[in-house]
Parts: sequence; C-alpha cells; structure tokens
Amino acid sequence: IISEGKIEDFIKKNDIIIDDAIMKIAQDIVRLKKKIIFMGGPSSSGKTTSSRKLSLYLSALGKKTIKISFDDYYKEIEEIIPDENGKRDFESLDALDLELFGSQIDSLLNGEEIVPPKYNFGQGAKNFDNDPIKLTSNDILIIEGLHCLNEAVSLNIEKKLKYKIYVSPFTPLTLDRHNYISTTDIRLLRRMVRDNRTRGTNVEKTLSMWESVRHGEENYIFPHTDEADVILNTSHVYEVGILKVYAEPLLYTVDISSPYYKKARQLLDSLKIFFPISSEYLASDNVLREFIGKSEFNEG
Repeated sequence: IISEGKIEDFIKKNDIIIDDAIMKIAQDIVRLKKKIIFMGGPSSSGKTTSSRKLSLYLSALGKKTIKISFDDYYKEIEEIIPDENGKRDFESLDALDLELFGSQIDSLLNGEEIVPPKYNFGQGAKNFDNDPIKLTSNDILIIEGLHCLNEAVSLNIEKKLKYKIYVSPFTPLTLDRHNYISTTDIRLLRRMVRDNRTRGTNVEKTLSMWESVRHGEENYIFPHTDEADVILNTSHVYEVGILKVYAEPLLYTVDISSPYYKKARQLLDSLKIFFPISSEYLASDNVLREFIGKSEFNEG
C-alpha cells in the first residue's frame, strides 16, 4: 500500500473506524443517561485526544461537557511519603488527594460551583487559578487519568451515574505467525517521541523511567481493567510507519556503552521491517498528533 502510493486513502479508512468507535461510545453514554465519564489507561494511550474527541461527539449529540484531569489532584510534594529508597511514588493512588477530589465531585453533583486545581509538577504543588465550573442537568463530566478505572476513586458515586472507558492501543499487526507487535513497545515509542518533542528529554532518560512506569501500570492500572464498561482501542494499523520517522533517529543516539543500548537496538530491529510513512496525511485530531505534534487539542 505504501509503495503503491495509496497510504493516504488507507489512513482515512482506518481513522473512520476509530472515530466510529468513539461515536458509538458517545451514543451509549447519552442512551444510558450517564453523568460522569472516567477515562483511564496506561501511559501514552492517547487519553487526552480521546477525551477531547469524545467531548466533541457528545456535543454533537446535544450534551455539554466539562473536563477534569485527575493528574491535577496530586498531593503536595511533602505529603507524598518516600519509599525505602527515598523516592516518591507518583504512580501510586496514595499520591493523589482523594479527599479533595471526592469533595469537589460531590459539590458538582449537588449543583454547586467549584474551582478545580491545577498541579504544578515543577513546584510539586496545586494552585487554584482555574476558572470555576458548575455541572448543570444537561452537562456531562469527563475525568481523565491513569487511575480512573479504580473503584476507590469513585466509590461514593452512584453506579448509574458513571461510565468507565479503558483506553489503550491494541495493535492488530503481527510480524509472523508467532511474533506480534508489542502494545507496550508501541506506547514506549509514542512516549519517547513526545517526551523529546515537548520536554527535550533524551531517549535514555525515557527508557530509564519506563521500568517505573510499567511497575505502576502493573500494580495500579491493569488490575482494574475489568471494571471498564467499554474498551477504546487507539491503535492505528499504520502507526509504526509514522512513529518510525520520529523514533528511529532518537534511538540511534543511544551509545553502545549505555545500559539501555540493548532495548534501543531491539526497537530499531523492530522498526527496520516497516516502511516510513509521512505524517502529512494525518488529520489534526488524530491521536498520534498528541505525540508527534500539531494536534488541534493542545499546543504544538
């Protein structure tokens, strides 16, 4: 398809399938009269873009949406207890201010106005400079974050009001009859491209953090996937070709003396079998734009 110059049409068809899945979820939410939507999933799953697109589709169905990021409810840095190695576990649910979150959700459901926090990760503290929000009878609240599927987060909310969406890329590609494209590696490629673009983070730093990220997912996210009402697959059949253009040069910077050289080479070997695909054919609302840039839903 790529060599025959037909990739643009192929991308459009794949995107229709994903957009249709989001529309069906929006229709289900309206039909079931849900009030609070929890969107959870592992790192680099495309939760931000998916939540924004869901908001647009709900708007098309006559619903106004209000969005909150669960990541803004972290405790102050001094309140997060370090482990035996002196490291603070930001992946743990204990690092989040569930008391504040719960009280603000209760206030919204009671028709009261709140000022949601904004967490400054550089300072390790919350500020309350956001505009106040209020939930009316026709509004739907969308909450996005790593821990959103955990029932402990929404224990005091009536089941009939909430709807949980598990977001993750499940690639349909296999290398051969016995070897598949790792979903974890897809997310890692997404993350290293985004971290380098938005934070100037080199690949080795992203790889060094990945073990901790994966540990957090295994302990705090994957055990709660069964609680989801629906699964949203954010994988694109063509995305490895897109990511290859951005990730391959970054991976080649990992020196042979690096402890992460073996992983870098493994990823490079996986990418070798794919043709590169230009991102010029990607729409501005495509989930991959969240990682490579020029998304209509965020800066850059």
